[in-house]
Amino acid sequence: MRKIFNKDSINTNVFFGSAAVIFIITAFSVLWPDTLEVFFKGVQEWLITNTSWVYILAVAIILFFSIGIIFSRMGDIKLGPDHAEPEYSNVSWFSMLFSAGMGIGLLFFGVAEPVMHFSNPPIGEGGTTAAAQEAMKITFFHWGLHAWAIYATLALILAYFAYRKNLPLLPRSAFYPFIGEKIHGKIGDLIDIFAIIGTLFGVATSLGYGVSQVNAGLNYLFDIPISNTVQVLLIAGITSLATASVVLGLDGGIKKLSNLNLVFAVGLLLAILLLGSSVGLMKDYVQNTGAYLSDIIYKTFNLYAYEKKESWVGGWTLLYWGWWISWSPFVGMFIARISKGRTIREFMCGALFVPAAFTFLWMTVFGNSAIALALSGQANELVQTIGNNVPVALFKFFEYFPFSSFLSVLGLLLVMTFFVTSSDSGSLVIDTLASGGMEEPPVWQRIFWAALEGLVAAVLLSAGGLGALQTMTIASAFPMIFLILASLLAFLRTLRADFLLKNSIQNHSTSVQYNSASTHWKDRIKHLSRHPSLKRVQTYLQDVALPALEELQKELKAQGYEVTLHSSADKLELSIENSDADNFHYEIHARNFTVPEYANTTREEYCRAEVFLLNGGQDYDVYGYTKEQIIADAISQYEKHYHFLHVLNSEQTEAS
Repeated sequence: MRKIFNKDSINTNVFFGSAAVIFIITAFSVLWPDTLEVFFKGVQEWLITNTSWVYILAVAIILFFSIGIIFSRMGDIKLGPDHAEPEYSNVSWFSMLFSAGMGIGLLFFGVAEPVMHFSNPPIGEGGTTAAAQEAMKITFFHWGLHAWAIYATLALILAYFAYRKNLPLLPRSAFYPFIGEKIHGKIGDLIDIFAIIGTLFGVATSLGYGVSQVNAGLNYLFDIPISNTVQVLLIAGITSLATASVVLGLDGGIKKLSNLNLVFAVGLLLAILLLGSSVGLMKDYVQNTGAYLSDIIYKTFNLYAYEKKESWVGGWTLLYWGWWISWSPFVGMFIARISKGRTIREFMCGALFVPAAFTFLWMTVFGNSAIALALSGQANELVQTIGNNVPVALFKFFEYFPFSSFLSVLGLLLVMTFFVTSSDSGSLVIDTLASGGMEEPPVWQRIFWAALEGLVAAVLLSAGGLGALQTMTIASAFPMIFLILASLLAFLRTLRADFLLKNSIQNHSTSVQYNSASTHWKDRIKHLSRHPSLKRVQTYLQDVALPALEELQKELKAQGYEVTLHSSADKLELSIENSDADNFHYEIHARNFTVPEYANTTREEYCRAEVFLLNGGQDYDVYGYTKEQIIADAISQYEKHYHFLHVLNSEQTEAS
C-alpha cells in the first residue's frame, strides 16, 4: 500500500511547530476573543504612539532602495544563472503577482476609501473640491509604490538567494550571510514558522472579512440573507475551489485563475470607464498620478506631528504599512517563486511600477467616479452606505450606472475569483515553507493547508475572533520590519560581491586562445561556419575537452589544489575548492540550438559546447578548441576568479 505521509517531504519541525501554534492561537481566539482583541489593540496603540516613526522611516528606506537598485549597475544581475530565462510570460507574471498582492483589496476599498477621505479628510473641510483632490492623493499613497516596494524588496531578496545562490526558497535563506549554515537548523526553522503563522492568519482573516463582501453582493442580487451561516458556507465553497486550484499546481491552477482574474478586472474597469465620464476620468488619472509623484517625499515622511493626528495616522497609514509588511513573507515568497530568470532591474520595474500604475487607474476610475457623484449631490445615499456598510459599497455604486445588475454580477465573480487566488497562492507559499523549500510539495500537504485556512477563517468568524487576529497580524509587522531591514543589508553585501565577480569575467575574449600558433586563421573561419550535431559535440567533449581537464586537474593537484572533475555525455564539471570563499567552477555543457536562417546548412538544429561558470552560462562556444586551448581558457577564467577573490577580500578588510 502506498504511503500517503512521507516525513522526507516535509520539514517536521516547521510543519508540526507551526500547526501547533496555529491551533493554540485559534483556540484562544475562540474561547476568549474579546480578551485577545483588547490585548493586541493595546499593543497596537502602544506601537502607534511610540514607534510610528520607525514604520515611516523603515518603509521610506525600502522605497528608496527599490528605486535605487533599478538605476544601479547591479540591476543587470539575473535572479538565477546568467543564462536563465523567465519561466512565465509578462502577462501571466503580472496577473499572478497582482492577484496575490492586493487584488481583493481594490474591490473592497476602490469606492469606499476615496469617499471616506473625501468626507472626512485629515486636514481641512470635507466635501469640497480640495478634499476630493487630497482624497485621491491619500488613496494613491496608501496603495501605490510604498506597498509594492515592500512586497518587491522581500521577493527580490528571496529570489536572489534561492536562484542565484542555490539556497532554499525560504525566508531563512535571506540570513545566510549572517549565520551561514545555521539557517538549516533551529534558527531557520523559527524564522519559517513565524512566516507560516503570519501567512495563514493573514489569509484567514482576509478570507473571513472579505467573504462579507461576497455575502453583501449575493444579498443585493438574490436576497440571500447576510448571516454567519451563509458566510461559513461561502468560506467552505471558496476553500474548496482554492484547494482544487492548489492541487493542480502553479501552472495548472493558479496561473490560469490569475489570468482569468485579470480579464474580469480589465473588463469591469473598462465598463465603468466607458459608461462614465471617460475623458474626465483619464484627465483625473494623469493629474492624480502627477499630484501623487510631486507630493511623494512629503507624504512618505508625514506623521502629522504638528497637527497631532496620531489617531488618523494610526488608523490609516500605519495600519496599511503594518498590513503590507505582515503580508510581505507570503506575497514576497509567491512573487519570488514566479520570477526566476529575470534581471533585478526587470523584476523591480515590473513588480513596482506596473501593478502601481494599474492600481492608480483602478482607484481613479472607481474613486473619482464616486466622488464626482457625491460632489454633484446625486450620491448622498452612497456616502451614507459607505459610512455604515463598506462591504455593500461597490454594489451600491453600480446602481448609478446603466446595466447595474450585470456590473454587480461581474463584480461578484471578480470578488470570488480574487478570493480563490489569494487562498491558493497563500496555500502554495505555506506548502513551500513547510516542505523545506520544495517547488512542488506533496498533494496531501497542499490540501491540508488550504483546508486549514478555510477552517480557521470559518471558526473565527463564527466565534467573533477575527478582529483579534487581524490586530495581531498587523502588530506582528513591527518585528518583521527589522527582519526585512536585516535581510536587506545581507542582500546588499552579497550582491556587491556578486557584481565584482560578474565584472571580473564579463570581458572574456576568445581571441587569446585562437591566436595560438597551433590555430591557423583559415581554421578559425571554418569554425564560424560549423553547425555540429549533438553527437559530434559529445564526441568532442570526451576526446578533447575531458583529457584537457584531466591534465589540468592532475597539475593543479600536484600544486596543492583541491580539485574535483565530473563528466557525463553532455557535461564536464571542474571544481576548485576555496576555503572561506566561493569555489571556482569551470563547466562545458553540450547545448542544442535552432540553426539560424543565415547559416549555410540544411540542418534544423545544432549543438554548441558552451562554458558555464559559478554564475551560469557565459554564452561562448569552445567546440573546436584544441586541448591546449581548453586548458588555457580554464586557467584564464580561474585567474579572473582569483582576482575577484582578491578584490573582495581587500574591500572586506577595508570595511572592517
